[in-house]
Amino acid sequence: MNFLEALWSEAHAAHTLWLLALCLVALVSVRLRDPSHHRLRALGFWVGVHVIALVLDAALVSVEHHAHNEFRTVAWVFGGVAFVGAGMSLMLHGVLSRVRVQLPRIVEDVLVGVLALLAAVTAASRSGANLSGIIATSAVFTAVLGFSLQDVIGNVASGLALQVDTAIDVDDWIKVNDVIGRVVEVRWRYTAIETRNWETILVPNLVLLRNQVTILGRRGGKPRLWRRWVYFNVDWRHQPSDVLEVVQTAVRGVEIPRVAADPPPNCVLMDMADSYGHYALRYWLTDLAADDPTDSEVRTRIYFALQRAGIRLATPTQAVKVHQATVEAPSVKTEKQAVRRRDVLHKVGFFDMLDAEEFEALAMSLKYAPFARGEVVTRQGAEAHWLYLIEEGTVRICISEEGVEREVGRLGAGDAFGEMALLQGARREASVVAETDAECFRLERGTFQRVVDKHPEIVARFAEVVTKRKAQLSVAHEVLDAEAAKVRAQHDEKDLFQQIRGFLGMD
Repeated sequence: MNFLEALWSEAHAAHTLWLLALCLVALVSVRLRDPSHHRLRALGFWVGVHVIALVLDAALVSVEHHAHNEFRTVAWVFGGVAFVGAGMSLMLHGVLSRVRVQLPRIVEDVLVGVLALLAAVTAASRSGANLSGIIATSAVFTAVLGFSLQDVIGNVASGLALQVDTAIDVDDWIKVNDVIGRVVEVRWRYTAIETRNWETILVPNLVLLRNQVTILGRRGGKPRLWRRWVYFNVDWRHQPSDVLEVVQTAVRGVEIPRVAADPPPNCVLMDMADSYGHYALRYWLTDLAADDPTDSEVRTRIYFALQRAGIRLATPTQAVKVHQATVEAPSVKTEKQAVRRRDVLHKVGFFDMLDAEEFEALAMSLKYAPFARGEVVTRQGAEAHWLYLIEEGTVRICISEEGVEREVGRLGAGDAFGEMALLQGARREASVVAETDAECFRLERGTFQRVVDKHPEIVARFAEVVTKRKAQLSVAHEVLDAEAAKVRAQHDEKDLFQQIRGFLGMD
């Protein structure tokens, strides 16, 4: 018998053609869905060894060498394992994937491993190999190996238990000992956890079963939310009820990235120290990977809200400041604040006709009102109490119709807003949102009224600005073309001037 005849005979006996056909179908089916699938490389190894052993077997058969039986056994064993690998790949990642059924990887590995072992034993037995001696010899070896690999076996069993129990799933955020991260994979021996520091920690499965594991953000029938605590201290000079109201108002009903609106954030008084109250703002985090950045955003909102309300954070009583004080120090600080108020009034330019005494009194009446990026300064439909003067930063003017928000303009340093509602006695016609951190000052409505009563000519200057703003809002509301808006603005300016004079009692 020549080599080709021997090769055909041995390949027919080992069902090599059927194996290659099955591998080709599995390769096409699986690779189209997952080009980097890990089982394809292993399948290539099994098939390669099968073909090499088959060729060597045929070569020895052609020269009638008695050693060909050993190579036949190897070819049949590897062929049987390759049959199992190709068939399971086609079934698990070809057929079941199309109907969206996916088994955990460790279950797949165990199933393929058991079937491959059965196929190897069956193939070796059919090829004529004597397995009784191998089994008897391996009994003692298996016992010794079992004792030495008991931790490995325990981890494998633990991995199976985790998958069957489904207590911990891939994509869960867990805390075990001092490790916090997201589960990305459960393998034979370990569970892979990715932390926020871009670290991948391999935790033995046995550790997960033997220790308490906290699953973050999980509650039955609820979205994944994790409650966070942001602590701060406020001096007892400020009433707790005022602090709670200011902070909760700053974070409720506004959109803060990654902060859930429901349940709403809430502020609580945690403890009462000797000189300050210990407070905490509790909110629910929607993206568990961004805990520190979101905490920082919330702290910024708290800081700006307390600054606007004139509430200062407490200084620890043990802090000691040593410096050389001068008599002029308090006055210097007050003068710097006065300069800022005068400058912002000059930038706006509406009050230049006031005499020096009136201008100074108006400047000192301004209230400092900083806003963090993203905060709502005024809300559409709200009652107007303040005229805002921008010292630094940029704000967006937006209107909302049927749940759709539209930006109609932007203001920056030296601009003022809120005059429309103040002059007409109407509610806010638009919302104003801080595009950047904005340093603003507020002029109270009563003070503004007294200035207008004494200097009616200010109304005309404001009327021009108000007319332009109303035209912008009209364009946004009614989608007017530019020419129609211009004609309408000219007509509205006269009517608006009379409305303002009537509201202020100047007729």
